[in-house]
Amino acid sequence: MNTPFLEVRGLSRNFARRLTLSEKIGNLFGCGYREQVVHAVDDVSLTVARGEVLGVVGESGCGKSTLGRMICGILPPSSGEVLFQGNSLHALSGNERRKTQLQLQMIFQDPFASLNPRMRVRDIIGHAPLVHRLVAPEQMDDFVDELLIQVGLDPGYKRRYPHQFSGGQRQRVGIARALAVSPSVLVCDESVAALDVSIQAQILNIFMKLRDRLNLTCLFISHDIGVVRHISHRVAIMYLGRLVELGTSDDIFGCPTHPYTRLLLDGVPRISQRHFAFHHISGEIPSPLAPPPGCHFHPRCPLATEQCKTERPHLREISPGHLAACFKA
Repeated sequence: MNTPFLEVRGLSRNFARRLTLSEKIGNLFGCGYREQVVHAVDDVSLTVARGEVLGVVGESGCGKSTLGRMICGILPPSSGEVLFQGNSLHALSGNERRKTQLQLQMIFQDPFASLNPRMRVRDIIGHAPLVHRLVAPEQMDDFVDELLIQVGLDPGYKRRYPHQFSGGQRQRVGIARALAVSPSVLVCDESVAALDVSIQAQILNIFMKLRDRLNLTCLFISHDIGVVRHISHRVAIMYLGRLVELGTSDDIFGCPTHPYTRLLLDGVPRISQRHFAFHHISGEIPSPLAPPPGCHFHPRCPLATEQCKTERPHLREISPGHLAACFKA
């Protein structure tokens, strides 16, 4: 009964650029070329309860999208594992793996790039259920009509191609496609970032209604702190591939403990503050090709000590359910 619905254990992902033939030949003459390795996700562990929305926040390039793709099985991890209802996805094979993967679906950031421009909406939404025999061919039209109604689109649009829709409508098609296989977990990767503010509100309202109606478990990836605060039960803060703080929405936004989280929240404008002085985070984000030793945030942290430069801080509990990876937390 204590088994988490979705669990990530020590998940890491590196992307390596191998040496070309000319570089290998150059090394024979002492050129000193080396393989370049990007440390996209570095030893991330977390759990998500059934029906929970976990927001994942961080700057661009911190590994949020890579984490989401590994959870959905789109990218294999370099190390670590993803467990769904106690079963490791990478230990499964054959039909069991396919059935489990159907339970984990992703809504992508760019709705135009993620939809096949040569397929009509009917086929985009209905292809996977048909292949996996979740719906009979003669029931396809009614099935697609019902999904389009759920996401707020006219069923008459099912004969159209993606280029005939607006950005908000294409995103609704992407949501319908994800829901077509009756998933238990949705990974939303910046799913409203490319939309106008008014359209964002519409998509978020649809998302929240579907979450409540279908009891979906969600990983909501975003760099928009306001959206994450509005929609999430718990929030995970990432920096340069590592998880630096994790807690309830009230903990993170009401009592942040990690210096990076504090600086992120200090940069959010508030209507209640008439004379707001913006304070940006000093310094540049270190390269993931050569992340700094110790705490990755120490080159930009105002509280950094010598310990931070040499030792890696691990997540520790600050208060019940509130964890932070900082020696000063």
